[in-house]
This record gives sequence, C-alpha cells and structure tokens, in this order.
Amino acid sequence: MNSTPDQNAFGTRAEPAKPIVPKSANEALRPAPGPQPPQKKKHSRRARSQTVIFLNFLMSAIIFVTIAAGVVLWYGKSSFDGRGPTTENATVVVRPNSGVNEIAQVLERNGLIRDANVFRVGVRAHGNEAALKAGEYEVKAGASMREIMELLKSGKSVLYSLTVPEGVTVDQVFQRIAENEILTGDMPADMPAEGTLVADTQRFARGTTRQEVVTKMAADQKRLVESIWSRRVEGLPIKDVNEFVTLASIVEKETGRGDERSRVAAVFINRLNQGMRLQSDPTIIYGIYGGKGKPADKPITRSDIDTPTPYNTYTIDGLPPTPIANPGRAALEAVANPSRTEDLYFVADGTGGHAFAKTLDEHNRNVARWRAVEKKQAEEAAKAAKAAAEGAEPTQPANSQ
Repeated sequence: MNSTPDQNAFGTRAEPAKPIVPKSANEALRPAPGPQPPQKKKHSRRARSQTVIFLNFLMSAIIFVTIAAGVVLWYGKSSFDGRGPTTENATVVVRPNSGVNEIAQVLERNGLIRDANVFRVGVRAHGNEAALKAGEYEVKAGASMREIMELLKSGKSVLYSLTVPEGVTVDQVFQRIAENEILTGDMPADMPAEGTLVADTQRFARGTTRQEVVTKMAADQKRLVESIWSRRVEGLPIKDVNEFVTLASIVEKETGRGDERSRVAAVFINRLNQGMRLQSDPTIIYGIYGGKGKPADKPITRSDIDTPTPYNTYTIDGLPPTPIANPGRAALEAVANPSRTEDLYFVADGTGGHAFAKTLDEHNRNVARWRAVEKKQAEEAAKAAKAAAEGAEPTQPANSQ
C-alpha cells in the first residue's frame, strides 16, 4: 500500500521536520551551556523567628546551669562531708549570739575547715542556722564540716571543774571561785550564810559566771539538806534545819573518816540529850578566826579555850548560832541517822581516828595514851629536825689553814 506524505513506512504519523537554522562560525564554536545547579531552599519564616531563637538559647542555658549546679552540688557535698584539714584535736570558742557567718569565719580562721562559704551553705541547707550553740568545743582531728556542725548543734562544750571539799567555809569557797580563771564576772556582792554551799565538784563551760556557780551551789546544798532532813530518825535533839546543818558541820570538822562519822555524831547527840556541853575544838577556832580559818602553824591554847565567843562550845550550852563550815553528804547523813551508842567522849588515837568512851575515867585513860603518842611524835620530830640541821652544816676541808 502506498503511504501518504504525512506517514512513514510503519504507518505512523511523522513529526514535521524542524527547519535548519544556519549558525555563524563563532556560534558553532561556542560551548553549549551546562546544567544549572539546584537552588537552595529558603528557611521558613518560623525558623527565623525570634521565639525559636530564644527557646534554643533557653534550652542551652538550662542544660548549662543544670550541669554547673550538679558540679557545685557535688563539690559542696564532698567538701562538707569530707575529712577536715586538722591533724590533731583542737579547741574553738563560739561566743554567745554568734551567727552562722561569724562561726564559719572563726572555724576557717582556726584552720578547722577549708571553706567558710561551704560550711555556711551546708548548715543552712540542713536547717541548722539557728541551732548552733555557744561554748568551747573540742574538735577531733580530721573532723568534717558535718561533724563540726553536729558538735556545735549538740552543745557538748568542753567542761572545766572546781572541787570544793567538805568542811571548808563559805569564805574559803568564795576565794576558790574568785581565783578560777575560766569563770567570768564579779563575785556576788553578798556572801551566803555559812553552811549553805554544797561541797562537791562543779562542772562548767568557759564563759560561765561566778554568780551562776554560787547560785547553783546554794541550790544544790538546799536540795541536799532538805532531802536528808526529811529522812532523819525520830527523837533527835535538833529543832530545825539550821541546827541540823550546824551539828553536821561540827561533825565534818571533827573527823575526816567516813567509818566513824555516825559515831562522832552519836557522841554529840548523846551530850545534847544529857545537857552536856559539846566541847568541840573546831567551834573555838571558828569563834576566833571566823570563815578565814586558823593559821596552820598556830595551835589552840588554853586562853583560846577560855575565850568566850558565841561559837565556843566549851563556854556555851547547846549548839552555836550557825554552822562553822559547809558539811558534806556523809556528815549530814551521820547526824540524821547517828550510831546507837552510849559514848559521850572521844579523843584522837594517833592513827588518824578516834578512841571513844562512855565514861570520863575511860576517856581520861584514852587522853593519857594520846598525850604519850603526842610526846613521842614530838621527840621524833625534834630528832629529825636536828639531824637535818646537822647534815646541812658546811664541813671544813681537811687541808684548810
């Protein structure tokens, strides 16, 4: 079959031929343009918005702050709980009304902590800013800030002691308190009555006032006396607490041996029941010298015994008007519960104790034995003094002219 002019040999419609456009020699030699590079996509308006930029910054800041806070927290906790810089025990004084800032500075200044700021923040973080107490504290070697905080919170400060032995007078107690360098403040203007201060060891912290110690000693003695007085046996020839303490003070001054206090008390109780004078040498001394006490090198003389004073139980009937010293618990207990004896006399036996007697004749024999002991002791003392003096005399060299 014959094809039409618009069809090709396969019977399909042929594209019309494009006209050939002639090119100049320059155009033919010019290289064809290459493919165009893809264009970059433009950022969206949202991505460029200030809100997104701020949120990105905020997120970064939060992450940074969180990391920094973690580092600071780790450092602070490690420092607060870690071993301290001290290599040996040390003491530190926290003054009254000191705030946590001042306390932290004192600790750092004394080399007990490394960083006052860490201590201050740690105390506040534990809610103990107002719980730290004044006082003098012993800080153990290597103590951490946490341990120091707990120590200051406990109030267990260093305690000092003042021992007042039985049988001393109020005047002598005042002298001991006044001379104590740990106590502060002036002595009370008025001295308490004789016998009203407890004979005991007082424990106190640095900064305690002398007035506080005296007040406590008086309160302790009052409580002790009232407790023992309420448990006294029936029938004692003692009408009130003042006489009770007065007799106990005489017993205290007569003997320092605990195994014979109740027997000495019984002698005086028996004498009071029979209307006899007590004839106690310590009352003579108090009547003459008062609370200051007799000089140790001055013996009691016959003139002292014969000197009438309100306290001389050789010249007065019954008890003196006031105690002659501060009696201890044992002497008070002895008077409240004396031994059941018929003894009316006692005298030293040369062994530190006393020989007791029911009758005057027996007592006189005991006195004679005591005088013999005194004489022997005096002779031995004289020999010892002579030997010491001879040994101290310088010897002349054999070749001296």
